[in-house]
Amino acid sequence: MFTGIVEERGAVVAVAQLPDAARVTIAGPLVTSDARQGDSIAVNGVCLTVVELADGAFTADVMRETLVRSSLDGVAAGDAVNLERAAAVGQRLGGHIVQGHVDGTGELVSRDPSEHWDVVRISLPANLARYVVEKGSITVDGVSLTVVDVGADWFTVSLIPETLRATTLGLRQVGDRVNLEVDVVAKYVEKLAAPHLAGLPTGGGTAGE
Repeated sequence: MFTGIVEERGAVVAVAQLPDAARVTIAGPLVTSDARQGDSIAVNGVCLTVVELADGAFTADVMRETLVRSSLDGVAAGDAVNLERAAAVGQRLGGHIVQGHVDGTGELVSRDPSEHWDVVRISLPANLARYVVEKGSITVDGVSLTVVDVGADWFTVSLIPETLRATTLGLRQVGDRVNLEVDVVAKYVEKLAAPHLAGLPTGGGTAGE
């Protein structure tokens, strides 16, 4: 599990294409400082497993399903990426519950800079729109953000100077693809409520029945 608070802006060192997969090597001195083989590190919001470590960089395999669902299919050597280690038990949850399981991608539609923040509009895939609400949480390229406004096929977020400085969201331009993960709580609520809303029996009961 992650919190969506990016620890480091790393860089892709190499990408090797494999049958139905890719192997990526990413430089990240901070996130690798205490990493071990088998640990989880979120890369632009995608949970990846460390398979090799060397000289402040780690290597991970990206399966075909992840390549299809995320923007990692387009990364190349030299690209900047957001990095976060898995949350440790007992630490503060600064963002929200993030699984590192990308639901889909959106496109940066516009950005409106001001003196203190940028307002960014991002396209929203139809299958994810129902999970996004005003003032709710969403993860964009691994960054936990609060939704400012939402439409049928878009949403906006405000990016403070620290987010612009510390993450790749300060580098993104109109037309760029970003990874989206909606709030997992919303998906669970939808599944639990579906039988009630449809008037179907839930299969539950109380002890002794």
